[in-house]
Amino acid sequence: MKILIAGATGSIGLHVVNTAIKMGHQPVALVRNKRKVKLLPRGTDVFYGDVSMPETLTELPKDIDAIIFTLGSDGQGRIGARAIDYGGVRNILRIFKDPPVRISLMTTIGVTERLSTWNQRTEVHDWKRRAERLVRASGHPYTIIRPGWFDYNNDDEHRIVMLQGDHRHAGTPEDGVISREQIAQVLVSALTHDEAKNKTFGLVAERGEAQQDLTPLFADLQADDPQKNDGVLDIDNMPLREEPDCIINELNLYSKKLTNRQP
Repeated sequence: MKILIAGATGSIGLHVVNTAIKMGHQPVALVRNKRKVKLLPRGTDVFYGDVSMPETLTELPKDIDAIIFTLGSDGQGRIGARAIDYGGVRNILRIFKDPPVRISLMTTIGVTERLSTWNQRTEVHDWKRRAERLVRASGHPYTIIRPGWFDYNNDDEHRIVMLQGDHRHAGTPEDGVISREQIAQVLVSALTHDEAKNKTFGLVAERGEAQQDLTPLFADLQADDPQKNDGVLDIDNMPLREEPDCIINELNLYSKKLTNRQP
């Protein structure tokens, strides 16, 4: 597959690029900072653009088979969360509104937790959750992955566990840990597994050996309800009727039915 990787020079994105190459895919790295290109494997296809500036994305190659989003606003507060965590997904989806593409979107474990001090200050969870909703509304086949804390694993914690319902809201590594390499493995693998299609799940590693075949893990998950905005089993604590008009209007660009499904 020819895979556009948004966030390709980030701490997860670099692993995604390498994993995609190892799995025989052709990554196209979407890069904002030209100085970071040297971090990529030699020979990687590069497109220069800023996900928060849609005018820089209009010439993205259209022969893309899949998109992996590993975007993160990295402490830029509400403005960054809206412009990057949400706006970056929105802007790229607008470019690929018609041609069918497979999508893997990385958000975060605990994304439905709205009352934490951190989310009240930054709204990062809320904006990532809105990005998830855009992906579900896009009509593209997708997998939404909510990883735990990066690289907090102990040496014996490699067994991948996929969780649904987003019930872990401690806001600490107690919610779950996962290596960056394993996050990349799942993001890329999901693109070619029908068992992962239209599913949303948390991703952590627990004590035990890493699985070689992810198919049974994907197959055991419930698919998202196409009649709802959020992931299967998610708490309904961000109703669409309370969302800003601009957010509802942007969802309407993808599916008017979606925004009318919940009163």
